[in-house]
Parts: sequence; structure tokens; C-alpha cells
Amino acid sequence: QVQLVESGGGLVQPGGSLRLSCAASGFTFSNYAMSWYRQAPGKERDLVAAITAAGGSTNYADSVKGRFTISRDNAKNTVYLQMNSLKPEDTAVYYCNAKYGRFRPWGQGTQVTVSS
Repeated sequence: QVQLVESGGGLVQPGGSLRLSCAASGFTFSNYAMSWYRQAPGKERDLVAAITAAGGSTNYADSVKGRFTISRDNAKNTVYLQMNSLKPEDTAVYYCNAKYGRFRPWGQGTQVTVSS
């Protein structure tokens, strides 16, 4: 049974930090590129950050460069998103996504709200 389970979301003040985790199971995690997407109400789901299967390369949306860091621990079947200097416009549901060929499982999402 393929599963991606996000955790770590919550309510934070502007300028604060959160660390999201995505725990994977049911597939060979080390074969998959991993990514984080986010979706705000009324908007499309957008790519936030991505990391290659071995963790050797990363990619970020311009809006989060320098503030967010994606990483993975293949021994733990987990991908992370460290979010620093959070802004209200970062408020969204954050989703974990895996990719291996045409197989694209998604997590259920975790809410991140940045507000004072």
C-alpha cells in the first residue's frame, strides 16, 4: 500500500519557521524524485521545491528561494521541507509528491498558516 503522510504544519507568525516532513511507505523510496507543492484557496497547486532521487540536485520556486530547503533521508524514507522567514503569502496546504515514471502518488496535505 503506497502512502505519503505529511506532518509538521500549523500556525506560525510572519518571520517564523516550520519543518514539514513526509513519510513514505509501500514503494522503493530511493528510486523516486520527491517534491513539495502547495495550494492556496482558489489557486492552482504549484511546485514549491523538488529533489532528485539521490538528493544530488534541488529546485525551488522563485518565491521561496533562500528561505526554504528541501532535503531527504533515504534511510528513513522521509523528505523534509525546512521553511524559514515565513510570509503570509506562504499560507497554503502543502502536499508531498513522489515521481517515478508515470507513477505519481500524493500525500493528503498539511495546512500551513502564516499570520499575526
